[in-house]
Amino acid sequence: MNTLTSQQRDALRELGNIGAAHAATTLSTMLMSNIEMTVPDISVVDIAKIHEHVGDELSALVIFQITGEVSGGGYVLLHIPKNSVIRLTNAMLGMTEMERDLTEMDQSALLEIGNIMVSAFLDATATLLSIIMLPSPPSMIIDMPHAAFQSILAIQAFSDIDQVVIFRTELHSDQHKISSNIFLLPNKPMLDEILAMLDNLMK
Repeated sequence: MNTLTSQQRDALRELGNIGAAHAATTLSTMLMSNIEMTVPDISVVDIAKIHEHVGDELSALVIFQITGEVSGGGYVLLHIPKNSVIRLTNAMLGMTEMERDLTEMDQSALLEIGNIMVSAFLDATATLLSIIMLPSPPSMIIDMPHAAFQSILAIQAFSDIDQVVIFRTELHSDQHKISSNIFLLPNKPMLDEILAMLDNLMK
């Protein structure tokens, strides 16, 4: 397992905050509300322990495959607990009711929001590393986080991925604090490549 140096951790956090700033600008325009987004913490964990880093609240996970100039690619998952999903989609759809189930409109809105957030993160990463990184069309699972991750990790495409980079993100709007996590699931060649590029940038 890769152990991040303090420099690599700082570089990844800065990368995350650059992506967060880009995402916040776009979301502010879409929601017609001031949005600030930060990445206060990042960590690298074994994929088998990923469920230990999310809560037990019903959540939405939006899944993207990474394509472009990276070794074999990997995946990005956006994890948002149900209450935060409803706050986000209420703002987008002009609704106020919190005590409700997630609807098809919520899911459609979340796919759009997820696409904006993840695209901004990948754009920031690609710009910093001078490579091309693109997200695939998203898919989504709504379930308890542990069950959702078990379903995701059972997919054959994840069999060569053993580590996860977690960007713990916080969105603050004029009305609400919204919790989310962005999980970068690189295969080993991709993770090694990103860390090597970060090391070169810091020399």
